[in-house]
Amino acid sequence: MHIDQLETFLDLIQTRSFNRSAERLGVTQSTVSGRIAALEAALGTRLFTRSRAGTDLTTEGLKFEAHARALRHGWTEAQRAVRPSGTAALSLRIGIQNDLAAGHIGDWVAEFRSKLPDCAFYLEPDYSAQMCTDLAQGALDFAVIFTPRALPDLHFASVGEVRYRLVSSDGDSRESLTAARYIRGNYAPAFEQTQRQLFPDLATAPLAAGQNAAVAGLLTSLGGAAFVLEETAAQLIAQHGFRAVTDVPAITQPVYAAMHLRHRPAPLHRRLTRIVQRQLAGR
Repeated sequence: MHIDQLETFLDLIQTRSFNRSAERLGVTQSTVSGRIAALEAALGTRLFTRSRAGTDLTTEGLKFEAHARALRHGWTEAQRAVRPSGTAALSLRIGIQNDLAAGHIGDWVAEFRSKLPDCAFYLEPDYSAQMCTDLAQGALDFAVIFTPRALPDLHFASVGEVRYRLVSSDGDSRESLTAARYIRGNYAPAFEQTQRQLFPDLATAPLAAGQNAAVAGLLTSLGGAAFVLEETAAQLIAQHGFRAVTDVPAITQPVYAAMHLRHRPAPLHRRLTRIVQRQLAGR
């Protein structure tokens, strides 16, 4: 059994199409078919059935799915474990939501290193969806995210929240906002839903961005109005003449620690979770 057979098996579960999996994996359809045939031969059972409606798992395939995910995760972790990490006893790969990285990464890493002096750290700012995928596959050990993704092998724990405040160069009230001058911050699905509820008339604003730093840069260059993180709002008000829109409430964005389910009881991951909770609480 080879890891590319497991990858192909798990991808085919998602696509239900040999052609589509071949495109996604960058191989030929015959390669996909060959890998699945080899995997079925190694297991001594059929994993998929094919029909006009698509490709479906057999009962045996359903039983094997969880094992395939665990095998892929274990293999990825094993590869990383044997890579050189200097004098550190353990190397940890930690993902951090893009909007949290700029304001928090220094303090967080300082406490990580203080509490875990024998660890080496690799930090990777990213978006929630990709970090959840990387955790499930074993490419990350721990992540701090905005949006949990419903994957069967992941565990999420609430660790706090951050707030986005509305600032504007055009006025300090809701009446001063116009779609032409509004920049939609698309930071997370929950955030976007709240924003649409607050401003259904601004949903067609022609300019949007998914990162706090990008929105702040657009505001600085173009003016207008947008939700930005509280600390960014304070900077824009103090340094660039923006005003807080006082009759619009802040939007609160929950923050979660994410990890593979097998790491949920691990003392290391519980310690990382507590550190993030303390940092977000300001203690």
